[in-house]
Amino acid sequence: MAFGDYQLEIYLQGLSGIVPSLPMSFEDLEARAQSAMSPSLWSYVAGGAGDERTQRVNVTAFERWGVMPRMFVGAKERDLSVDLFGLTLPSPVFMAPIGVIGLCAQDGHGDLAAARAAARTGVPMVVSTLTEDPLEDIAAEFGDTPGFFQLYTPTDRDMAASLVSRAEAAGYKGIVVTLDTWVPGWRPRDLSTSNFPQLRGKCLSNYTSDPVFRAALAQSPEENPQATVLQWVSWFGNSLSWDDLPWLRSLTTLPLLVKGICHPDDARRAIDGGVDGIYCSNHGGRQANGGLPAIDCLPGVVEAANGVPVLFDSGVRSGADIVKALALGATAVGIGRPYAYGMALAGTDGVVHVLRSLLAEADLIMGIDGYRSLADLTPDVLRPVT
Repeated sequence: MAFGDYQLEIYLQGLSGIVPSLPMSFEDLEARAQSAMSPSLWSYVAGGAGDERTQRVNVTAFERWGVMPRMFVGAKERDLSVDLFGLTLPSPVFMAPIGVIGLCAQDGHGDLAAARAAARTGVPMVVSTLTEDPLEDIAAEFGDTPGFFQLYTPTDRDMAASLVSRAEAAGYKGIVVTLDTWVPGWRPRDLSTSNFPQLRGKCLSNYTSDPVFRAALAQSPEENPQATVLQWVSWFGNSLSWDDLPWLRSLTTLPLLVKGICHPDDARRAIDGGVDGIYCSNHGGRQANGGLPAIDCLPGVVEAANGVPVLFDSGVRSGADIVKALALGATAVGIGRPYAYGMALAGTDGVVHVLRSLLAEADLIMGIDGYRSLADLTPDVLRPVT
């Protein structure tokens, strides 16, 4: 079944008087999610750094590109599959890591719900270090869909090695090291509510379930939650340097990706240091305000990567955005806030709806505009919008 057939399902259900219970546009999705979340959680998920300019331009920068339609192509059948690290994926879309996705679900187990959505859609999930349920429990819900583990590298190397080892044992297919969040960015929305979930003991299950972390505590996390949080604070926030890359590479034989790469020189040096993939991202504008739109950085990173897979996220809100990112060279495109909003509204069903909607739109755009496969989506497909 083509991804675009999701619209046929909706129209056919309409013949029986059934209309979608979940929003069909990002604007409606966002508005309804705000009503479903507590004010503090909403500010944490929806907010960005500073005056949020970088967050906004991440989104609006996509509007500067337009897709050139081609006719008489015969694009009735489309192939959106992609090969990534020896895996054949049905689409080039993945769920980007969200450290509080566990809290976005009404039952507080959003990590598990997102993993179930991955199983139902074939869309891989990149699981954050900061989860409400342990990484092993999340992996158990993936079904046949691969998952990746995102590492916030602790300052304690034994702890880092333990997390990576656990991810390997649980069946994750790659390790994604985030480089741009060793210290939280200046986020006025969160500061105004004094809300930093981890300092309240949230989303620390991968630490409290880890033998290395527990061995460093004088009392168990259950006996002394405050001391547990303080221990986490002392270990979180490793400002990595190039000197650390050989050690990171030595931790695993799994594909190693580095996230937060926007400069071509950083991409080249990381590849020279043995990484298997580059993840171009500015953390959705959550960390450093005043930066470039991530999509503007993507072409240079792709050129520097010289055939090494480049994952991308930041500002993706529609199927059209997915198509444009692919045309600019992304191997796979990450979805962030949209699936968090779907989670807030309807858990696994909400995430599945968001992912299927985005894939349907991307698929239909490719069909209507005459692009049969991802190989057809090259930079020549795009034109600047004046």
